[in-house]
Order: sequence, then structure tokens, then C-alpha cells
Amino acid sequence: MTNLSVLYDAPGPRAKRRNVLYAVLFVAVLGAFLWWVYQALDDKNQLDGEKWDVFVTDSRVWTTFLWPGLQDTLRAAALSLVIALPLGVVFGIGRLSDHWWIRRPCDVIVEFFRAVPVLLMMIFANEAYAMWSDVDRDVRPLYAVVTGLVLYNASVLAEIVRAGVLTLPRGQGEAARAIGLRKGQTMVHVLLPQAVTAMLPAIVSQLVVIVKDTTLGGAMLGYSELLSNARLVSTNYANTIAAYTVAAILFIALNFLLTSLAAWLENRLRRGKRGTGVVVKNDPTDLMDQSGAALIPNVRVPQPESVAAPRSSTGAATSDATT
Repeated sequence: MTNLSVLYDAPGPRAKRRNVLYAVLFVAVLGAFLWWVYQALDDKNQLDGEKWDVFVTDSRVWTTFLWPGLQDTLRAAALSLVIALPLGVVFGIGRLSDHWWIRRPCDVIVEFFRAVPVLLMMIFANEAYAMWSDVDRDVRPLYAVVTGLVLYNASVLAEIVRAGVLTLPRGQGEAARAIGLRKGQTMVHVLLPQAVTAMLPAIVSQLVVIVKDTTLGGAMLGYSELLSNARLVSTNYANTIAAYTVAAILFIALNFLLTSLAAWLENRLRRGKRGTGVVVKNDPTDLMDQSGAALIPNVRVPQPESVAAPRSSTGAATSDATT
């Protein structure tokens, strides 16, 4: 056996020493940088205990700022996903249509909204609601944030759906058409259910993007999401580093929960689609006709000679064929 890789040559003794030296230098530089950051924060009194104790001793930090901000973040993200996901499916299927008058408009819509920055769409939506609608001023930022996120993420999800369907073997659609299914029935009952498992990681990663992009509404439109409320905490308690660190931890925990849920759901879907075939519990000869052929197509029936004979309580076979 050899440990040489087919992609590159195995490093020699000199290359190994050089790699170890590079690793040591990198760790030393990283440690020096972290020490410099620590010293800078300590000089600004950002690591003092009273700046961090407020998150434990003062409940108003959570009830007034962080918890309401987290709720608004989840509200905007949930509304955006609920609206963007079906729109993405519709536009993704539309881009796969054989009719040009369906395919071309879907292409234009998807490519246009994918190219426009999501923050720009939020600003345009906010101005549009202010000029041409009766939406109350207090909820207008929420409408603008959800509109921008829906337009952008629906176009991205459309590409995810289209790519997930195209990754399936062509034989799946051909087999469905061979049994008389129309293209719409083939898409709904055959292709999309199989593509869900392949699309799920990309959909969840897009959900993480939606959660993080809600902060754009807080920065530009005054939407009271988690990050903007963390800014209020830093203003009221003069603990900028502590406030943003806690907000970052909350975002990390939320996105970790989403990815963990997606991983669990993906594994469950994969296990559900994994089949073991027909299980024969009776005598195999019950599934054969008089000529020895299987009564059920595509089911391999073992021959009677290959069936293990029952054993007695002493462990010895009761059939002479096994002695």
C-alpha cells in the first residue's frame, strides 16, 4: 500500500518541516493579534464586569430590547419565507416550462430580482408604501423588509428548485410520461417529491440568509429587529462590545437551531425513502407457480434448497441437508 495521493505528491521531509514552521508562525501571529485586541478592549474598559453583568442583573435588557428584537427578527423572517417559498417554486417550475410565454417572463423576473441588491429593494418598497398605499407608518418598515426579502429570496429559491429538478435522472420524467402522466402531474407527483431532499440544504441556507438580512431593515429603515435593539442596549448601558457580542451569540444560536433542524429533517426524509423491497415471511414456494416462475414481477424468489432449515433447541439443524 502507498499513501501517495492521485492529486498531488506526498510531501517530503523538507516540505513537512516547512509546513510545521508555517503552522507555528500562523498560530503565533494569531495569538499576537488576539492579545492586541484584548489589550485594546481592556484599555477602553470594554471588558469591565459591570458592562457584562447587566445581562444577568437587569431584566429590562431582555424584556425591553433583546427579546422584542428577536421576536421582530423571527416575524420578518417567517413571513418572508412563507411567501417566498411558494413563489420560488412557481417561478422555478415556470422556468422549466416548454411554453416560451411562461418561461421567458419567469426568466426575466428571476434574473432581475437576483441582480438588484436586497437593501435597494427594501428602500424602494418603503417609499412605494409611503407614496401609494395607506399602510400605517408604524408597520411600514416591516412591510418594506418583508417585500425586499420576498422579491430577492423568491428568485434565489426559484433557481434552487430548478437546479434540484434538473439534477434528477431523465428516466424519472420519461417513466412518468410512459404511464400516461401529463407534465404537470409528473412535476407535482414524481419530480418535486424526489428533489425535496436534494433542495433542503440549500433552502435552509437561504433561510439563514433571510434571518441575517433582516438586519438591513434595522440599519436603514428603523425596523426594530435584534441588531437595532442591541444598538439601543449599547447606547443606554455604554457597553458596545458586550451588547453586540450577545446579539451575535443569539444570531449564532438561532441559525444553529435552524441548520440542526434541517439536518434532522433531511436524514428523516432519506430514511423514509430508503426501501428494503418485498419481505417474504411465508414459504417462498407460495410466490411461485407450478413451473417455478415468480408470480410477482421483479421479485426474486429464493429456491427452496437455499432456505435455512429450522433448528432444534440444541442448535443442530433438523434437516439432513444441513448436516
